[in-house]
Amino acid sequence: MRLYETNYAKLLPLLPRSDAVGDKHVYLVCDDVYQLEVIETTRYTTVVTLGLVESKAVAEYLAPLLTVRLYHDAKVAEVCAAQQISRLKPIYDYPNLRMHQKNEKHQVNLFLGDWLKHCLRHGLSKQSVC
Repeated sequence: MRLYETNYAKLLPLLPRSDAVGDKHVYLVCDDVYQLEVIETTRYTTVVTLGLVESKAVAEYLAPLLTVRLYHDAKVAEVCAAQQISRLKPIYDYPNLRMHQKNEKHQVNLFLGDWLKHCLRHGLSKQSVC
């Protein structure tokens, strides 16, 4: 749970000022452009996508794209979808047909934490799009 709590705390400063569906915020991080977009909002949750939209060093098909659900009442954030995985299971049998790791969901949430840390440390707000 600590990982989800720290991801929530790291993600809050990066969110657009309002949590209306469609609100976007664009960041410039080490010559790469990242976009955070609100795609769903309810009383206790917000769902955002966080993705690399422009990069000189990363091929388009390798650009990370995460869908993250923030639970405001519990103050946690978890990755719901990543790349081509639309739903992450807590544990996978191994080996499996898609070759997911046994703890794939945990690894993706660790990646989110590292990515957010990188964005907060090296990023600048490029523009806010409403």
